[in-house]
Amino acid sequence: MLKRTLLIENKFSITTKNLQLVLKSESKESTIPIEDIGFLVLDHPETYISIPSLNLLIENNTAIIICNTNHLPNGLFLNLNSHHIQQEIFKNQINASAPLKKQLWQQTIVEKIKNQGELLEKLTDSKNSLSFLASKVLSGDTSNMEGVAAQQYWKQFPQPNLDNDGIKRERYGTYPNNFLNYGYAILRAATARALSGSGLLNTLGIHHKSKYNAFALADDIMEPFRPLIDEKVHQIMGNYKEQELNTAIKAELLQVLTQTVYFKDEKSPLMVALQKTASSLQQCYAGNRKKIKYPKLWNLTDTE
Repeated sequence: MLKRTLLIENKFSITTKNLQLVLKSESKESTIPIEDIGFLVLDHPETYISIPSLNLLIENNTAIIICNTNHLPNGLFLNLNSHHIQQEIFKNQINASAPLKKQLWQQTIVEKIKNQGELLEKLTDSKNSLSFLASKVLSGDTSNMEGVAAQQYWKQFPQPNLDNDGIKRERYGTYPNNFLNYGYAILRAATARALSGSGLLNTLGIHHKSKYNAFALADDIMEPFRPLIDEKVHQIMGNYKEQELNTAIKAELLQVLTQTVYFKDEKSPLMVALQKTASSLQQCYAGNRKKIKYPKLWNLTDTE
């Protein structure tokens, strides 16, 4: 089921009544069924949200995202009891062998590099070597083809309305890094929500292992989906002169969650596709399948 994403940028009081979320400001009041909400982004320092509202949202597997003073996502609330066989799933994940995790990481990086290459070809209308690099990814990506591909990808990434191509990708870098960072943070939250919904422990990653990272698994699984954010940022750069995040640009980036992606026999909005991917990973841990189910991000033969 496709869920709604709510972005709260003004002073609101958020409470609940009859399983409805009640949003009240000085000038208006509105209600939304809680079961319809997939993501709630709180981006105003004077937002009030009641504990009963938080509990009902979390029980319905809503991801609640808190933004900092720079308007970037800074925290995430997720359901910790979202699956009926939670303990068994945790056990399978914890006991996953090193060879299995290396194979899963290899699959993930192959998909990421292939998607980067496909997007770059779409944007530049020219061939590149990323598909070749994807074919060279080893188990566990021990030769770091991910890094090699990233260097080529960002060096060739076109910037609309600017004379030069290439982006210096930095976590705290200048424009358009601020747009990319916001989009990646939303994608990370959506991935974490899907993984939690499949009963998986976000803290325990396949490849990412920092003891300070509570969402290591989300950081792993989101990798092949990053080019969707890159594509959207490219579109935004061509359509907006602004170089700072504003409401319109944030709304554009949030739309990626409903963008259509393609599996072999079906197509799904991204937020639904992430659930399918998370479920396939859970099955890999349980020994019921060997590959993570990643979608194609674009269908070049689709004319819709």
